[in-house]
Amino acid sequence: MNPAPDRLPPDYGRLAAVGPYFALDTSPTGLPPEGFRPLSELYGTGPDAPLAARLRVVAQRLGTAEPRVAASILHLGLAARFWSVGLGSAVLLGAVPTLEHAWVRIPDQGPLDLWTPPEPARPAAGPLADQLHQAVLLGQLAPLAAAVRAVVPLSPRLLLGNAASALAGTLRVLDAHAPGAARALVAELLERPPLAGSGTLHTGPRGTAFRRTSCCLYYRVGPGAGLCGDCCFTEPPAPGKRARQ
Repeated sequence: MNPAPDRLPPDYGRLAAVGPYFALDTSPTGLPPEGFRPLSELYGTGPDAPLAARLRVVAQRLGTAEPRVAASILHLGLAARFWSVGLGSAVLLGAVPTLEHAWVRIPDQGPLDLWTPPEPARPAAGPLADQLHQAVLLGQLAPLAAAVRAVVPLSPRLLLGNAASALAGTLRVLDAHAPGAARALVAELLERPPLAGSGTLHTGPRGTAFRRTSCCLYYRVGPGAGLCGDCCFTEPPAPGKRARQ
C-alpha cells in the first residue's frame, strides 16, 4: 500500500540544489556507496580515529602548528554541514532527517559526504525546532564536540560558539529560499540552551547578521588571516593575548 500523499517520505534529494553543504544522498540501493563508513565512527577517539586523522590534514592545509586552531576550524565546518542538512530540510521540506542510520565519507576536498537510507513516512515528531534540537544539537553536535575535545582540549564555550556561528551561516544561505521560516527557527534555537548566550542574531530587510561571544581562533592561522565576520573581536588580539573562549 502506498503512503497517503501527506505522508510521503521527504525528498531529501532536493537539498543538493541549495549547495554541496546541504546535500544528503538517499539513493534507494539499500547499501551505502563505496568508501562510506557509519556516521557513528566519526565520533570515535584515539590517534587513529577519523577526526584525529582529519585534524592533521586540516592543520597542514591551514599551515598552522597549533592543533587547537585546526580543531576549531574542522569543528566549525562539520557543524555547518550538519546544520545545513537539518535546517535546510526543516524549511524546504518540513521535516528533519534523524541521521540515525547515516553513513559518511570524508573527501579530500569539500564538505563531508552523507548518505542515509530513505526514511519511511512517519507521523509528525513535534515542532521543527524540537526536531532540530534533537537531531542536530543532541544527535550530532554533542558527540562531535566530545570527540573533538578528546583530541584537542578546546573549551566547550568555543565549540558552542562554533555551533551557533555555523547555524547563523546556514541561515544566510537559506535566507534567499525561505527567509521567514528559516529566521524564526534559528532565532528560537539561539535562544535555547545550550546555544543561549553564544551570540546575537540581527535580522532585517537587508538580510541577517550574527555576532558571537567567542572566537573560533582563525586569526591565529597567520598574520594575514584576519577575523571572521561574526567574531567577538573587532581586531585581532595582540600576539600572546589569549582569545576569548
